[in-house]
Amino acid sequence: MKEFLSLWLLDRCSPILERLGCDYPLLRAILKVKLTMDARRVPTIMRKSRVTKPPKSDRNSLIPALVVYVFMGLILVPFVLMRGNYVFSMSTAFAILMVLVLMSMISDFSSVLLDVRDRAIILTKPVPERTISFARGIHVAIYLSLITGALAGPALIAGLFGQGIEFFLLFLLMVGLLDLFVLVFTALLYLAVLHIFDGERLKDMINYVQIGMSIVMLVGYQLVGRSFDLFRMHLEFQAAWWQALIPPFWFGAAFSWLQAGAHGVETVIMAALSIAVPAALFGLYIRLMPTYERRLEKLAEDTQRHTGRAPWLLSCITKLVCASREERTFFQFSWLMMAKERDFKLKVYPSLALALVFPLFFMLNPVVSGGGHTMPSGKAYLYIYATAMVAPTFLQMLKHSSHYKGAWIYQVAPVIRLSSIYRGAIKAALLRLFVPVLVIEGLIFIAIFGVPVVPQLVLAGLSISVYTVVGFWLMEKDLPFSRPFESRPAANRYMVFVLIFLILALVGIHFVFTLVPFGTSIYMGILLLLNALVWSWGFRFLDKPALTQQSGMVARE
Repeated sequence: MKEFLSLWLLDRCSPILERLGCDYPLLRAILKVKLTMDARRVPTIMRKSRVTKPPKSDRNSLIPALVVYVFMGLILVPFVLMRGNYVFSMSTAFAILMVLVLMSMISDFSSVLLDVRDRAIILTKPVPERTISFARGIHVAIYLSLITGALAGPALIAGLFGQGIEFFLLFLLMVGLLDLFVLVFTALLYLAVLHIFDGERLKDMINYVQIGMSIVMLVGYQLVGRSFDLFRMHLEFQAAWWQALIPPFWFGAAFSWLQAGAHGVETVIMAALSIAVPAALFGLYIRLMPTYERRLEKLAEDTQRHTGRAPWLLSCITKLVCASREERTFFQFSWLMMAKERDFKLKVYPSLALALVFPLFFMLNPVVSGGGHTMPSGKAYLYIYATAMVAPTFLQMLKHSSHYKGAWIYQVAPVIRLSSIYRGAIKAALLRLFVPVLVIEGLIFIAIFGVPVVPQLVLAGLSISVYTVVGFWLMEKDLPFSRPFESRPAANRYMVFVLIFLILALVGIHFVFTLVPFGTSIYMGILLLLNALVWSWGFRFLDKPALTQQSGMVARE
């Protein structure tokens, strides 16, 4: 195993740790194993839809993630360089930093805070419990320092050269207090969740935060460029009692007090809270540490509830959209798999969020830049086709699962028509993943353009329905949930570009029909006929090969 710089620095503090009652050689050995294992884990923000090679044993996969964090930290620079209204600028900077650090801690390093292997493996050996507790604390401190250092590094450098050494030292102190607040807040949040719910609820919460972290990283670049426009803003700050309830204001008030010389009662109180609250929470955390360790045992329990029947609402939807019994079976199977598969949600849900955001970005970006709408003749509602960008993603991911070895079920199931499997799975994906996005986006467009836009949105939905089936024809076909996530055919990645051009073609066709008298009604009739044809006949070619030949490929994976 390689040596880590953090361990070299820790060696300098070994006399202090030994005086505190730690067995330092054992502490160092535990930390070295933990850091080595963590270096091989791919962080959330580095997970891509393409094939990722496993990291080499001597390559720390955290380093590329830290580089991404450094670029994300550039968003803080304009706020740090703003002079005068420190409460606004530094409160905003610390709000952004707090969200990024908190989400990163939960998404990528929950395994550090929720590590139950210590109790199961190390405590059974002759290792002092104090040494294990210190190893957990130091492990968390190392990663929290790396994350915060990468995110706040550009702002610290800008503050040193732009605001002076006093500002830099105060900023560094406040970042340290912010780290302490985030660490204790995260631990107490986990403790509260484990006290009320079971371990599965906590795992679900962590998964949703991982999804949110992916979304933040994907759209954050939009804010980096626009944040520099704040230099041209003239803002005034009005103190209010409720600001004392918002942690970023505490840190901003410290700068206003010590840098700008503001001595108002509200400012001094909020500045004092920036020290008092993290210290008090840390004391509470130390007091509740034994309880926290006991609650972690819930994570090792299997608390999933298995029911033999599908929810009644799902049964009603299934009977409404599926014709045959086989199709209904695989519709429900795919629906429940997408609901329970954490890795699937982690890889698909960020794309769903982008499908909501992209139409608004495309529509509003020309307005923000002062250029007006680029869509000709006021047809900006056609930007709703950008939601179809999610279709290639779920068509690709529908065939992947972390439980892909269970695909033997296709060989033993009494399936007569192979098309029923694919049709049921794609309908489930459309209704569960895409239709909610389209409905939410449609409501936003109705609020912007008014009720007369509803027929155009219906046309877009019908077009995207046909587009989904055509995309399925063009992409490589595998049985649903039958491949590991690491297996991604290269042909599908190139086919995504073809599907993007197909979206543009659908936009063009829709636009042409809006110029024709009664074009909306004519186009709607055409799309209804096309949907009936593609969903009825578009999957029958799959019934020609025997199912055993198709699933034999799955068995060899």
